[in-house]
Amino acid sequence: MRHLGFTSLLLPFLANAAGNYTAIQTTDHGVEVVRLTDAARGVEVSIVPSVGNRAYEMKVHGKNILYFPSDVGAFKSGGGRGLNGIPFLGPWANRMAGGSFWANGKKYGFNSDLGTVRVAQNGIAIHGMLTNSALWQVTEVAADSQSAHVTSKLEFWKYPELMANWPFAHEYEMTYRLSDGVLEVSTVITNLGSEAMPVSIGFHPYFNLPDVPRAEASAHIPARKHVEVDAQLVATGELKPNDLPDAVSLKDHTFDDGFTDLVRDSSGRATLRVEGGGEQIQVIYGPKYTVAVVYAPPNQNYICFEPMAAITNGVNLAHEGKYPDLQMVAPGAKWRESFWVRATGM
Repeated sequence: MRHLGFTSLLLPFLANAAGNYTAIQTTDHGVEVVRLTDAARGVEVSIVPSVGNRAYEMKVHGKNILYFPSDVGAFKSGGGRGLNGIPFLGPWANRMAGGSFWANGKKYGFNSDLGTVRVAQNGIAIHGMLTNSALWQVTEVAADSQSAHVTSKLEFWKYPELMANWPFAHEYEMTYRLSDGVLEVSTVITNLGSEAMPVSIGFHPYFNLPDVPRAEASAHIPARKHVEVDAQLVATGELKPNDLPDAVSLKDHTFDDGFTDLVRDSSGRATLRVEGGGEQIQVIYGPKYTVAVVYAPPNQNYICFEPMAAITNGVNLAHEGKYPDLQMVAPGAKWRESFWVRATGM
């Protein structure tokens, strides 16, 4: 993707503090970042707006629970390639098959020559267009007695090379908010166009228990249905009962799976977690994140609990009549949802 330049609407090194909470614009390895701190609970979150507005550190008592194998300077100088930290996947998450997509009864082909979307030889476009985008604008960095937060905006509609591959005039507003030791990631999509827009966004957070080897950790995935996929890991539209036990040892078990019909509490939230050695990381899904993709490949110490608004290739499956749960945002309307990250025992 051609980077058009990170723009901050605030002066660099702006700090805002209130009680236990601090929000500051600063630099890390020469890169402009925003750092949120909850001093009372020993939690610090760092975000790099100019590389996909990605959170790359969530330190709990000095221990980073996000997998980020590089320093942020080296990562940015390498083009922000690769997934780590908490990447945003938009306008669609995971795989889109066939080199095209359907929306409102019309078929749109991807133009990979523009550099905003990558289509593999098998016709699959993966992870959307914005994982390393430099187009985010920081609009507010603030703290009060209850929390610290940073809000950023990406005006998708302004950029022809983006619109050519997802022709819906819209914009994103994302807020990272740290309160009571818990990180909330809130996303608002505003549809500025004349047609309804499919909502298929997601996040791909990478977590690790700082002091616990994978073999001593277990995953808890409260879902009733497993999303079936083909040989290319593209969802078929078929769902089967989830037959996993409550706790799945990560010693011998790997994941690259989608789950839906999540078990939720009275507020509509679902909680996935990884735990071991007295440490625990919870990822709490708001009601509109209807799908959980879990990724834990072999020979790695991380696990991804990915909040998704739709199953893989859900936009195309909806057109085929195989996925009735695709969400849409009407012209002039907003879609908003959050997920939360909580860590204990560090």
